[in-house]
Amino acid sequence: MIGRLRGVLIEKRPPFLLLEVQGVGYELEAPMSTFVKLPGLQKETHLYTHLMVREDAHLLFGFISENERRLFRALIKVNGVGAKMALAILSGGLEEFVRCVQQSDPARLTRLPGIGKKTAERLIVEMRDRVLQWDEELASDPHLGTAETAPGDGVADAVAGLISLGYKPQEASRNIQAVAITGLSTEELIRRALRRTLQE
Repeated sequence: MIGRLRGVLIEKRPPFLLLEVQGVGYELEAPMSTFVKLPGLQKETHLYTHLMVREDAHLLFGFISENERRLFRALIKVNGVGAKMALAILSGGLEEFVRCVQQSDPARLTRLPGIGKKTAERLIVEMRDRVLQWDEELASDPHLGTAETAPGDGVADAVAGLISLGYKPQEASRNIQAVAITGLSTEELIRRALRRTLQE
């Protein structure tokens, strides 16, 4: 099991990133909550990882903190929640997800791609006991807050990022345009679009 990697950040294409560790490039998928905390390209960073082995692929997921990885692992244990859906939930903002669970509001959760009514209700039931602990972790973990991101014009990349998280192209474009502000990075645009989806 690969539990943690330390290396140089070579490429960022949300939700994918490439980390070079002693000459070996590891391709990872990561939520936007991790992307907004990453340093610039060619800088060294470390990520906690989760390796998922399937018949057709070995998938590696990266997280900025141990708490974030634990939350991902808790989500994928819920029946009907896969890795892509867990990344979308984490990307949309843990605070918003916790609020949906605390308020027993499945309708807001169904706005995320791939989450139907039954899955949303199951998430609320199965995660209700965990959110009290999450509140404490969110308050105490400096890696899980909002970060300042480098300016850039990443609208097209942000749309592509949402599509890779499961949104239809038209829906992805509409969501990004609703939050597009000149100077925001790709990662921040995606994060704001997902957060807006949960807040509507």
